[in-house]
Amino acid sequence: MNTIRHTIILVDDNLSNLAQGKDILKPYYKVFPAPSAAKLFEALDNIIPDLILLDIEMPDMSGFEVIKKLKADPAYKDIPVIFLTSKRDEDSELRGFDLGAMDFVVKPFSAPKLLKRIENQLLIIQSKAALRNYAENLENMVREKTEEVIDLQNAVLETVADLVEFRDKLTGGHVTRTQLYMKALLEELIRMNIYLETVSKWDMDHLLPSAQLHDVGKIAITDDILNKPARLTPDEFEVMKTHVDEGILAIKKIMSNAHESAFLYHALLIAGTHHEKWDGSGYPEGLKGESIPLEGRLMAIADVYDALISERPYKKALKHEEACRIIEESSGTHFDPTLVEVFRKVEADFSNISQKVQ
Repeated sequence: MNTIRHTIILVDDNLSNLAQGKDILKPYYKVFPAPSAAKLFEALDNIIPDLILLDIEMPDMSGFEVIKKLKADPAYKDIPVIFLTSKRDEDSELRGFDLGAMDFVVKPFSAPKLLKRIENQLLIIQSKAALRNYAENLENMVREKTEEVIDLQNAVLETVADLVEFRDKLTGGHVTRTQLYMKALLEELIRMNIYLETVSKWDMDHLLPSAQLHDVGKIAITDDILNKPARLTPDEFEVMKTHVDEGILAIKKIMSNAHESAFLYHALLIAGTHHEKWDGSGYPEGLKGESIPLEGRLMAIADVYDALISERPYKKALKHEEACRIIEESSGTHFDPTLVEVFRKVEADFSNISQKVQ
């Protein structure tokens, strides 16, 4: 027998059966006899047993009624029940199993059979608990490993973004600010229940970190253009525009060489489409309206706002109010009108972010 002394409540209105059952069980288990259903529920106020042995034929409340009540109560529904019965009819057994009984023991008791039935049920319970613990531990391990992978992937994104920003000496803090602007827009988008069908499919663990790579292609632009302390000529601007294509190529190259590249999916869309315009006049593809991925339309607002409020050698920084006016006036031309309405709701957040991240 198992050396662990499990707790059993034995319920039988026949005192002789109750005494006999207690004598059989007490060398191996902690036994609490209950002569009625009422006494069982009184005992359950203080004891949660490992198993209940339950007589079916009792005068005030039958075993069938008792098990119904047990299974309806979240505190007791998982306690296994073995029915005790003098009946040997199939209908009673089927009814008992339907109600959730684990087994039947026929009275008068055969001590070896009763002990073996109990032992088998407790072993099943222990096996289920062990499997449940194993599954929970495995789930925790998978979750921890997943979090480690996500942290590593996001660290790669951040490191690459830092390298780009290190080269582009004119846009300090731009990557961090635009990521925070995106976060403000996204949270308001969800709160307003806008574009939820699209947003619900996004991998939120990677979306915002991916925003850091929107200008990754600038790493391929020469210093004399990237850091020119004056306004670019038309030809130089055409070269600067190639940072989008260079960014797409860089991300696709990483994706082709990486075993797990799904985390770069949002980065590819953001880098490749944040210079597209709602009216189709943007670059590099001239996409129009909702053919521009939502990620790119969001970043377009974040990117332009930050450019407007930032000082450059060839221009002064605009005030927050002026930047907001320009974005709102560009609704339907440069920007998605729906997202401009979202932007209106979080203008103050944009201002706070721009002041905190210099």
